Amino acid sequence: MLHFLLLGGVLFGLDHVLASRADDPLLIVVGPEVDAEAAQVFAASRGRAPDAKELAALRQVWLDNEVLYREGLALQLDKGDVAIRERVIFKSLSMIDAGVKLPPADDAHLRGWFESHRDKYDDPARFDFEEAVLPGDADEAALRAFAAKLNGASSGTVSGGGATATTTPPADTGAGLRVFKGRPHANLVQSYGAEFAKSLEGSTLGEWRVFRTVEGGNPAWRAMRLVATTPAKPGDFNVLRGVVLQDWTDATSSEQRSAAVQALSRKYHIRRDGTAAAALSTPAVKDETK
Repeated sequence: MLHFLLLGGVLFGLDHVLASRADDPLLIVVGPEVDAEAAQVFAASRGRAPDAKELAALRQVWLDNEVLYREGLALQLDKGDVAIRERVIFKSLSMIDAGVKLPPADDAHLRGWFESHRDKYDDPARFDFEEAVLPGDADEAALRAFAAKLNGASSGTVSGGGATATTTPPADTGAGLRVFKGRPHANLVQSYGAEFAKSLEGSTLGEWRVFRTVEGGNPAWRAMRLVATTPAKPGDFNVLRGVVLQDWTDATSSEQRSAAVQALSRKYHIRRDGTAAAALSTPAVKDETK
């Protein structure tokens, strides 16, 4: 949320003609210039072009802040302030925040919110694993032969039930060793693909295997072994109550703030020009698509 607000702030540097080129003060024109500026700002910040969902979010930030800017001008909040529209927007938003009234949050309510957002508070199962890397480019057959050699030559103790494997590959294999600690399932999927995550999590502790991974859309074969597993640990509401209260406060305030801006936007006519028309969503706002 903060990331898009910051990027949105930069977007308001668009020439004010975007907001004033129509005679109707209640008409907001969202043209292709918004997309172009949004993509440029996002790419400068993140090093890549935004996807469709991210671009739609940036458009919505631009529109919300245009509404706040218009409201600020209507209330003459710009008087005596030579700074630009960001400060006017901030003043409008501050007035909205002053009117936000949070509902009471007793333990029963907070517990319900905690249970519905458990993914934020539960510590997921974690996996330690290692990769033996052969010099040069090794194909699947070479890696399978290499894994069989490692399994036949390794020595040490392997115990199950969430413990660790202590076997060590022989030093004469010429392979490098990469060590990964405490990786949750989501990280495994992100780094190497869902197929790899499922295979690794179901593999025998300490056994070298050849896994098919996917990185950047490109498949690759790797010799790896699962070394340790740490079971998932559910979050304790009593321990995390303070964190839960702050998270609930932030989320509820944000929802009320967004609802207030949306309510203000209903008095404006939103006209969508060109490519900006596709993904901008403003329910209950009068819409004139050109």
